Amino acid sequence: MLCISMKAGDYFTVGDDTVVQFDRLNGDRVHLTVNAPREVPILRGDVLERNGGQRPACVMGVSPRHTRQLPWNHAKKQALQELRQALAQMEDGPEARLLREKLDCIFPPLREDAAGPAV
Repeated sequence: MLCISMKAGDYFTVGDDTVVQFDRLNGDRVHLTVNAPREVPILRGDVLERNGGQRPACVMGVSPRHTRQLPWNHAKKQALQELRQALAQMEDGPEARLLREKLDCIFPPLREDAAGPAV
């Protein structure tokens, strides 16, 4: 089985007529765009199995390292907003810039057009 590491915008082809492009990663969900001829059936695994199809033998289980995430809830979202507000009120010294840079590295601000107001 071929395993491909991709960045947003990367794509691969299957044969001459099918293109699969990595659109974006949103939390633990990957968004792929598939362009294939209409006569090529494309089914998600859960739909295939729910309709009585067999799981292909080559499909791997999910590695624990891929499922480990920080639990996210309203309280953490609120705390992040309060940290950003406190940083905005601090004088723009080297400590504030360092904190802002590290916070943005861990929790990149959301774009206004992507998911509502920036956090």
